[in-house]
Amino acid sequence: MSRAGPPSAALAAAAAIVFLALGALLGLAAGRSSGITVGDVAVQIELDRGAFRGGGDPIESWIRRSASIVAGYYGHFPVARLTVRVMAERGDGVHGGKSFANPEAYIQVRLGQDVTEAQLLSDWVLVHEMAHLALPDTGEAHAWLSEGLATYVEGVARVQAGNRSEADVWAEEMRQMPRGLPESGDRGLDRTHTWARTYWGGAMFCLLADVDIHRQSHNRFGLQDALRAIVRESGGLAADWPIERVLLTGDHAVGTTTLEDLYARLKDSPVTPDLMGLWRELGIESEDSSVRLSDSAPLADVRGAIMRAR
Repeated sequence: MSRAGPPSAALAAAAAIVFLALGALLGLAAGRSSGITVGDVAVQIELDRGAFRGGGDPIESWIRRSASIVAGYYGHFPVARLTVRVMAERGDGVHGGKSFANPEAYIQVRLGQDVTEAQLLSDWVLVHEMAHLALPDTGEAHAWLSEGLATYVEGVARVQAGNRSEADVWAEEMRQMPRGLPESGDRGLDRTHTWARTYWGGAMFCLLADVDIHRQSHNRFGLQDALRAIVRESGGLAADWPIERVLLTGDHAVGTTTLEDLYARLKDSPVTPDLMGLWRELGIESEDSSVRLSDSAPLADVRGAIMRAR
């Protein structure tokens, strides 16, 4: 799962060219390449349907559903054309994926041969990978932004599309996001590249930004609006943008300096936000293995606005 830093533009381009060439040779030769359209997006699927116990139809539905979820969150799918190559492995479930954007958008995803429709329905991997296509390449030092955004957006986008419950997403964040808090020796998001800081530290940045944008704009805007502007103006992962340009573009779209200010605080310093206090304000209370959502909390309206489909 692309829960490791994004490749450099040069490496991504080289890898994508190799994968696309091999996929075309192997897939087309065996009659294993097919195309679908999701909205205005042409999706080429390279898939050996006979390699999977359930056949190819559930996998094609999974790809279509995932693309629709991402398109709904961003207002449109981040790219006009996409190739998805599905590789079969032993076992069941979704094993992982990687995203590339040069020369064209390409996702390689690995599935167990015995993957079930239920596993595909609850999968987060492909939505995560497709979300990567919406953010410009900001370089290895800022992998936390790429992976953090994909981690955060996956949950919110699936709730908005009706593919996941709001309580389930908040429960996961309460369990996992504290892993993204700085530990001893931490030097800030740009300088500490552990798995936890990259994924959940980056997701924590996104949550803090989302709440602050909603508060400042009285729920007129959120992080979602900033991200829509960024992909609209940049074209997504195929572009190489400095992180400062990415954040400035997002801030201009929502009329705040939230992203730039938060980055200035967290990039070089081990800031420890009060996550438990924030969740209480949002009306998210731990309850056994899940959460209870309170509409009487001070920021319950913000919580609702974040998860509401636009």
